[in-house]
Amino acid sequence: MNETSPQSAYIHIPFCHHICHYCDFNKFFLKGQPVDEYLDALDREMMLTFERVPAGEMRTIFVGGGTPTALSEGQLEKLGESIKNRFRFGNDVEFTFEGNPGDLSPEKLAVLKSLGVNRLSLGVQSFNDQLLERIGRSHRAKDVYETVENAKNAGFENISLDLIYALPGQTLHDFKETLKTALSLDLPHFSGYSLIVEPKTVFYNLMRKGQLPLPGEDTEAAMYEVLMDEMLKHGLHQYEISNFAKKGYESKHNLTYWKNDEYYGFGAGAHSYVAGIRKSNIGPLNKYLTKVSGGELPVLEENKVTREEAMEEEMFLGLRTNGGVRKDVFKRKFAVEMDQVFPSQIEKLSKNGLIEKSSDRICLTRKGRLLGNEVFQMFLLK
Repeated sequence: MNETSPQSAYIHIPFCHHICHYCDFNKFFLKGQPVDEYLDALDREMMLTFERVPAGEMRTIFVGGGTPTALSEGQLEKLGESIKNRFRFGNDVEFTFEGNPGDLSPEKLAVLKSLGVNRLSLGVQSFNDQLLERIGRSHRAKDVYETVENAKNAGFENISLDLIYALPGQTLHDFKETLKTALSLDLPHFSGYSLIVEPKTVFYNLMRKGQLPLPGEDTEAAMYEVLMDEMLKHGLHQYEISNFAKKGYESKHNLTYWKNDEYYGFGAGAHSYVAGIRKSNIGPLNKYLTKVSGGELPVLEENKVTREEAMEEEMFLGLRTNGGVRKDVFKRKFAVEMDQVFPSQIEKLSKNGLIEKSSDRICLTRKGRLLGNEVFQMFLLK
């Protein structure tokens, strides 16, 4: 396991103007919240963390939420200055901000650019206005076009769009139209996720009442196949189960997770993986603020990752990527051959056409991508 300081950091901004019906992330309505106090606490949490585990030169910083761009221009400047003061940036650092179409005014884009942000991740989800309203999104398709144009005018080239498929009432034709529109924007990165109905969401409550008309499994699988095919046709290679990029525009930050590398996590409800320990932070805002203002780290729970757990994670995280899991990397990390730890799993999955074996690695096949969760479960040793 990694003995050096993490070179990646995730920073959580839990505020939103609206709460989407599918979202289970730690979030709060922006209005009336102690946003400036929260930004002060974030800065203090970074300081307290780095006193214990000093940061080296950073390769990736990702500011997510919630909706980070719901902050005002002044608040964005305050957050950005805090990040610049606390971190040492590498020459090729990837500095990403999540944004909501419609929130990113030219003025906010100018602030982000001045702070060194060089990648934007926009939560678009669909280009069907009726569907956007049904899932609780506040923007409309016209806002996406305007935000992308403003971002390009502000000098941003590395722009990613998030799309969700298998939404309530969504047809295969509708998803094809959303893909067609998204790809017409000629952007270097797209993420496409199948809807997962999580507990404690509006959609979960509707589903329990039988009021959530989801597409069937066959339609969902057809949408994913169309997603893979259309991205390939437009020169975007699939480098991970849900992610597609032009060469050189792969998300370095997300690759940190899939390579099972360590990372800092800051903010209410954030997760981290540092010095072999996975931690989750306190979620409720007031409890987080009280803990940090008292000079304590806001840790809710922590788990020392065992060697066995690390090997499991190496497999099911690495297999999400097109490059798969390399045998030499596995042996370097764990001082044992992959085939010795997972002989029956690899043999069975290969026989069923779900993974492809080569002399130096194993990777998911196309069929394996469609059945990814079944493959990943095979590598749980208990």
